[in-house]
Amino acid sequence: MSEAMKLAAGLRERAGKGASRAVRLTGRVPAVIYGDKQAPVTIHVPEKELTKLLHTGHFMNSVVELELDGATHRTLPRDVQFHVVSDRPIHVDFLRLAIGGTIAVQVPVHFTDEDQSPGMKRGGTLNIVRHEVELNCPSDAIPDQLNFSLAGLDIGDSIHISAITLPEKVTPVITDRDFTIATVVAPSALQSADAAADEETAAAAAAESAAEAEAKSE
Repeated sequence: MSEAMKLAAGLRERAGKGASRAVRLTGRVPAVIYGDKQAPVTIHVPEKELTKLLHTGHFMNSVVELELDGATHRTLPRDVQFHVVSDRPIHVDFLRLAIGGTIAVQVPVHFTDEDQSPGMKRGGTLNIVRHEVELNCPSDAIPDQLNFSLAGLDIGDSIHISAITLPEKVTPVITDRDFTIATVVAPSALQSADAAADEETAAAAAAESAAEAEAKSE
């Protein structure tokens, strides 16, 4: 797990659309901290710093430490609202992380060793079914990503969640099946050739069956 992100926060004295609009005019984004059986706290965070964190690409599955009035609140971003025209962040929800608690979070899957996959060398394509996997994780041990090596995989091979080594105390939210993460599929040219071969085989089988039926009728 990477180092927690940090944001300086300030208390919002007033709520409502008008108050939120006024906060945004100062270069800050309205937000709220909620959860862990505590009352929600309305806050604001600097837009510039928030935008930098959003551009890292892993903001939503990273712990964010909010510094508020000398206290540190460990949180996980749960929702970011963006302006429909400018695409600027206009509101953020932060979930408090309980000490020793467990949290469900989407974790991205990363694939390595493509050059060691026979199927990929033959022109196969990695068809990613799930770019992220929802996992139950300790709140202080959320993995940045799941890693899977493509070494040895051939065309037609599939990667299931059981093939990925999960960190200690981390489990998939889906437990009733060994769901697929990705498959190595044939290139379109090979798929067309296989389809043509199947059609030829089917036609030959049909002709043979017809000939046998005709012979019997005689």
